[in-house]
Amino acid sequence: MRARSRIGIYALAVIAYAIVMAIYVRYTAPNNVPVAYQGTAADPATFFTSAELSDSQSINAARNWIFFVSGPWEWLIYGLLLFTGLGSGIKRALERRGWAIYVRFPLYVLAISAISYLLYLPLRVFSFAISSHYGITTQPVLSWLRDKAVQFSIGYLTTLAVSAVAFWILSRGGRWWLKLWLLSIPFSLFMLFIQPVVIDPLYNDFTRLSNPELEKHILALADKADIPADRVYEVRMSDKTNSMNAYVNGIGSSLRIVLWDTTLNNLDEKAILLIMAHEMGHYVMHHLEWSVLGTIVSSFFVLWIGGRLYTWIVRKRGESFGISKLSDMNALPLVLLLLSVLSFVSLPISNAISRNAEASADDYAYELIGSSEGAVKMYQQMAVASLSDVNPPLLVRLFRDDHPTDMDRILKAERFAASQGSAGS
Repeated sequence: MRARSRIGIYALAVIAYAIVMAIYVRYTAPNNVPVAYQGTAADPATFFTSAELSDSQSINAARNWIFFVSGPWEWLIYGLLLFTGLGSGIKRALERRGWAIYVRFPLYVLAISAISYLLYLPLRVFSFAISSHYGITTQPVLSWLRDKAVQFSIGYLTTLAVSAVAFWILSRGGRWWLKLWLLSIPFSLFMLFIQPVVIDPLYNDFTRLSNPELEKHILALADKADIPADRVYEVRMSDKTNSMNAYVNGIGSSLRIVLWDTTLNNLDEKAILLIMAHEMGHYVMHHLEWSVLGTIVSSFFVLWIGGRLYTWIVRKRGESFGISKLSDMNALPLVLLLLSVLSFVSLPISNAISRNAEASADDYAYELIGSSEGAVKMYQQMAVASLSDVNPPLLVRLFRDDHPTDMDRILKAERFAASQGSAGS
C-alpha cells in the first residue's frame, strides 16, 4: 500500500474517532452526581445557576473533545511529515545548499517545529475561542499570540538542544537509549530549578504579595510546616483568566510559593490559607521530588520501549521514510511521534499517581490548619469560576484528570468536618 494511501486511511480514522468522541463527550452528561449526593453540597445543582449548568455542559464537552482529539491530531501531523516525504524534502533542500551540519540541523528542527506547531494551531485557537466565549479566558488575542510565540520559542530551543544531544549519542552506537536516560536525570533537575525563576516570568509578572497581613499569615503557616520560605509571590493572572490557582514549585533557592491574583480577589482568607496549606503539603511530603523521580523512572521505560520501537521501525521502514540510519536527523518526526504516543498511553498511570498526591495534600492541609472550615464553599466557588465538571465521566478521569474530582473533595471536606465536630462549609 502506498504511503499516501496509508496517511489517507489514517486521516479518515482520525475523523471517525473524532466523531465518536464528540458523541461520547456530549452524552456523558457533565455535572451529574450519584443519586445519594443529589441535593447535597456536592451537587452542582445546589451552587450552580441553571445558566451556569448549561454553560458547564457545553464547555466541558468541548474541552474534553479537544483533549481526546489532540493526540491523534498530533500523530497525524507527524505522519504527514513522514509518509508524504515532506520531512525528507526539507532535509534534501537544506543539503543542496551545501551548508554545514551545524547550520542545517537547527534549520531542519526549526522547520519541523514550525510546521507541527502551525498544523496543531487550529486546536489551540478553538480552545482559546471556547474559553473566551464562556468567560473563562479574559486574555486579549494579541497577548495570547505573544504567549504562543514564547511557547513556540521555548519548545524549539528545548527540542533543538535535546535532539542535538540525542542524535549525537545515536551516532555513537551502543546502548544509546540508556545513555540518553542517564543524561535526562540532570536535565530534569535543571528544568525543575529554572522553571520558576527563568521560564515562568516569561509568561507572567510575579511580585511580592500585595497583602502584607495575608503574607504574614501564610509565612506563619509555612513556618509551622517547616518550609524555608521568606516571601510569598503574587502572579497577575486576572488579565488572562477568571480561574483560580496557587502552587509551590522549585527546589533550593528557586523555591516559590505563588498565588494567582484571581484567587486573592475572589476567596476569603480561610480559603486562601487552606489552598496554601494544600500546596505546602506537596512540599512537606516531597511531592516535587517524587514527581521528578517519577519522571526519571517513566523516562527510563519510555526510552527503553520507544528505543526498541524506533530501532525496529527504522530498520523495517526507514528507507521509505527517507531515514538512512538511526542518527539521521530526518528521523525527528518519528521520534516525536513515538514520544507522543507513549506519553498519551501512560496518562492513566501518571494521572492516578497525581490524584493520590493531591488527595494526600488535601488531608495534610486539614490537619495542618486543624479544620476544613470554608473548604466546601471554596471548592464550589472554584468550580463555578472555571465551569468545571464536578464528577467527570470515566475516560476523562482516567486520561485527563490529575486532581480528585470536585465532588470527592467536597465530600472529604465534609467528612473531616464531621470527624472534628465542626462545619465544613
